Amino acid sequence: MTVKQLGLEELVAACAESGVPGVGLWREPVQAYGVEAAAKLVRDAGLAVTTLCRGGFLTAIDPHARVKAIDDNRAAIEEAATLGTDTLVLVSGGLPEGSKDLHGARERIAEALTELGPYAAERGVRLAIEPLHPMFASDRCVVSTLAQALDLAERFPAEQVGVCVDTYHVWWDDRAPAQIARAGAGGRLHAFQLADWTTPLPEGVLNGRGQLGDGAIDLRAWRGLVEAAGYTGPIEVELFNDELWARNGREVLAETAERFTTHAT
Repeated sequence: MTVKQLGLEELVAACAESGVPGVGLWREPVQAYGVEAAAKLVRDAGLAVTTLCRGGFLTAIDPHARVKAIDDNRAAIEEAATLGTDTLVLVSGGLPEGSKDLHGARERIAEALTELGPYAAERGVRLAIEPLHPMFASDRCVVSTLAQALDLAERFPAEQVGVCVDTYHVWWDDRAPAQIARAGAGGRLHAFQLADWTTPLPEGVLNGRGQLGDGAIDLRAWRGLVEAAGYTGPIEVELFNDELWARNGREVLAETAERFTTHAT
C-alpha cells in the first residue's frame, strides 16, 4: 500500500531490484491480478508475502451481513494460504449504523473469531487483530488498544489469533510497551508495521501516515520493544499518504528503504 501506484508486477520487480525481501499484499490488487498468478509472481521473484491485508469488519448486527462478512473472511484466509503467508491482518470494523454499543461490537468480533480461528489454523494461517487509533473507533475499528486486542485474542489459541502492532496506531499509548511484552510472552506477536505520525493531520485523516523519520514516533525504540518481546518476523512499512502516492513509486520505495535503515535499524 505504501507504493500502491505501482502495479503488482512492477512492485515485485522493484522490490527484487531494491533488495527488499518481502511484501505485504492487499487483497484488492491481488484479486484483480488473480490470487494464484500473484502467488507465482512473488514466488518466482524470490520474495516472500509477509502478510495479507485485510480481513475483519466483523461487527455487523444484521444476520445476513454477518454471514457475508464471515464468508469474506474465509475467502481471505484461503487467499493468504495460496499466497504462502501465515498471517492475515484483521481490521475489526466500526460501530454498525445506529449503534453506540462498543462492548457489543467487540463481542461480535469474538463470536466471529470462534468460527474463523479454527478455519484459519487448519490452513496454516494466523489471524492478527490490529488495533487502530481511537479516532477510527466509530467507523473503522472498535479495537483501539493492544490491551483490547489481546483481551480478544487470548480467548483463542495463539496459533489461531494474535495481534498486529502498527506504530502509527499505538505510539501514543503508554501501556502499549507492557502489552507488547504480554503479547510476546503468549506467542501472539504476529505482525509488526512501521509508519510515522506527522502533524497537522490531513483532511480525512486516514491518509496521514508519515514517511519514516518525518514525525513524532521513535521508530527504533518500538522495534526494540517488539524484538525484546521475542519478535523475529518481518517488519513492514505501511504508509497511507496521498503525497507519496502522487510521486514515482520506485523512488518512494527506494526512499522508504533508506529511511528504514536510517530510522529503524
